[in-house]
Amino acid sequence: MNTDARKLNWNSLTDLRKRALACIHDGQRPSEVASMYGIGRRTIYNWIALYRSGGWGSLDARKRGGRPALLDGKKLQWIYNTVVDKNPLQLKLPFALWTAKMIGGVIEKKFGITLSKASVCRLLAQLGITPQRPVWKAYQQKPEAVQKWLKTEYPRIKRLAKKVHGEIYFADEAGVRSDHHAGTTWAPKGCTPVVQSTGARFSLNVVSAVNAQGEFRFMVVKGTVGAKHFCNFIDRLVQGTKKMVFLIVDGHPAHKSVMVKEKLQELNDRIKMFLLPPYSPELNPDERVWNDLKNNGIGRTVITTPDQMKRAVISFLRLIQKTPKRVMAYFTDKNVAYAM
Repeated sequence: MNTDARKLNWNSLTDLRKRALACIHDGQRPSEVASMYGIGRRTIYNWIALYRSGGWGSLDARKRGGRPALLDGKKLQWIYNTVVDKNPLQLKLPFALWTAKMIGGVIEKKFGITLSKASVCRLLAQLGITPQRPVWKAYQQKPEAVQKWLKTEYPRIKRLAKKVHGEIYFADEAGVRSDHHAGTTWAPKGCTPVVQSTGARFSLNVVSAVNAQGEFRFMVVKGTVGAKHFCNFIDRLVQGTKKMVFLIVDGHPAHKSVMVKEKLQELNDRIKMFLLPPYSPELNPDERVWNDLKNNGIGRTVITTPDQMKRAVISFLRLIQKTPKRVMAYFTDKNVAYAM
């Protein structure tokens, strides 16, 4: 039901304006707030313009007049839609992420209004837009393929596994480097802490597999994980269970190699392998293993030698292996909850 704000008494209108602005400051989209309160989208942006001109007091319906805002409701709506719905590259800007400076430049080019960086940041906050770390996604990813996987292909695999009392595993490979660091530490304000480590760089590769029941298998590999190594991992995987294994992996060349196909044919009664949609690592729960290892394991340790790194990696992966609840927690991420 639409609300005709013109028919409300002053107190009711003031209360409506403030409740609407509070929702926007909490992160709700102006369009959602307008729909929730039954008011027009242009109206909600006009109220934002009022707030910008004089704070919460300016939302008092009894007040009239005052200096007109440089950015009225129509302009604020354009700014909001541009920042939220467009990629800077679409506007022929040099970077894929919005910065306050870029947004200020867009506003100046469109409306001839120059705003400082602080003013742009304040404007964005008043529109309910905050700086956030983006989720990067390959532009080659096909949304229709992802939806087909979620709605058709994976449910089919799940039915097949249930029918034969099999186990579904998600597998992946990753490289770990000695110079990866994560986390924070305490230090006096203004004094950046220094943690000394070796300047040498060395790496270690690992292949692993997880399932939603808390099972975790891994194999450390010297050098690149190729078809031969992946075949060895398949052998280990099927030897570790009496059930049929339904293995889900990405489209890495090693997974589609002739050697792996022959191995799968040889173990046809023990394992079936399926491929995730292309360029969709977020659909693989095993990716969370690498995030855990790099940020909570290696990333917080000073690594000085290849042997030390190998021991540290194996030690942390064994910790994961002995903690089924930790493994199951990987499946609670919203992108992989479908696999639970």
